[in-house]
Amino acid sequence: MATRNKSNVISLSRIYDAPLHAVWEAWTVPDEVAQWWGPRGFTLTTHSRDFRTGGHWHYTMHGPDGTDYENTTQYLEVVPLQRMVYDHGGHKDRPPLFRVTALFTERNGRTQLDMSMTFATPEVASEMRGFIKKAGGEATWDRLAEYLEKQRTGKEQFFIARSFDATIERVYEMWTNPDQLAQWLPPTGATMRFLRSESHIGGTSFYAMTAATGAVMYGRLSYLVLERPRLIVYTQQFCDDKEEVIKAPFFAHWPRTMLTTVELVSEAPDRTRVRVRWEPQEASAADIAEFVKQRGGMTLGWTGSFDKLEAAA
Repeated sequence: MATRNKSNVISLSRIYDAPLHAVWEAWTVPDEVAQWWGPRGFTLTTHSRDFRTGGHWHYTMHGPDGTDYENTTQYLEVVPLQRMVYDHGGHKDRPPLFRVTALFTERNGRTQLDMSMTFATPEVASEMRGFIKKAGGEATWDRLAEYLEKQRTGKEQFFIARSFDATIERVYEMWTNPDQLAQWLPPTGATMRFLRSESHIGGTSFYAMTAATGAVMYGRLSYLVLERPRLIVYTQQFCDDKEEVIKAPFFAHWPRTMLTTVELVSEAPDRTRVRVRWEPQEASAADIAEFVKQRGGMTLGWTGSFDKLEAAA
C-alpha cells in the first residue's frame, strides 16, 4: 500500500486481471462483495443496500473470533464503472472513520483500482496504517484478486501485494540476486542458503532452509521468465538433500509444484509496487483444498518476509 507518513491520506493502487465491468460488479453486487470483502477469515452479512449517490449500505463484518462489527456506509457519489466516494466505518451515532474515493480505469483488458482514504489528521492516518497492517486489512484487495481470478479461470490462486520505498531496479535485484534473496525470503526465525544458484532463464537454484527449531528443508527454484526489471516467473518445489522432488514436509496434502509470478511496477522513482501470484501445479483436489485453507498462513508468511525486504531495501 502506498503511503506517506505525514499525510492524512492513505493511498492504494492495484491492477486486476479482469475487465472493468467484472471488477465493478465484484464491488457492487452484494453476493459478489460477500466473497472477498474484509481481511482473511472475515465473513459478511448485508442487511440493506441502496447503491446510488445519497444511498447507504448497512452490513455486519463477522470476525474469525466471533466478534461482529456493524457498519453503515454512506455513498456520496456513484458514477457507474468509473468512480465512487463514500464514508466508511460509521454506524448509527458512530461517526465515519474516513472517506474513500475509489477510481476504476480500464487498462488493455485489465482494470486499475486507485483508492484514497482520507482521515481527519495525519496522526489518525498513521494510527490507522498500523491497525490495517495488524488486522491484515490489505489482504482484502488480495482476496478481490483471488475472487476475480476464480471467476475468470476457475482456478484457485493466492495473491499478495505491497509497495516498497526503493527503486524498481533495487527491488528486482533483491529478488534475483541469491545472496540478497536469502536475507529476506525465509519465514521469520528461519535462515536460507543457496547450495547452487542459476538465476537465468532455464536455470535452477537449489537451497537449504533452516527453521528456528533446527529442522532443515530443501527446495528448488526453476526460472521461466526474467524480464528486468518488471517480471520474474519461477516454479518452486520441495526436495530432499539429493535434490529429488518430494511432497511438502508439513502437510499431508499440498501442491507438488508452485508457480510464482512476481510483477514489479514503479509508483514513483523511489517507490515500487510488488504483486506476487502463487498458482498450484501438479495438484489434486485435496491439495487445492489445503492450499485454499492455508491462505491466511501464507499471508502471514509473506508479510514477515516483506517486512524484512522493506528493512533491507
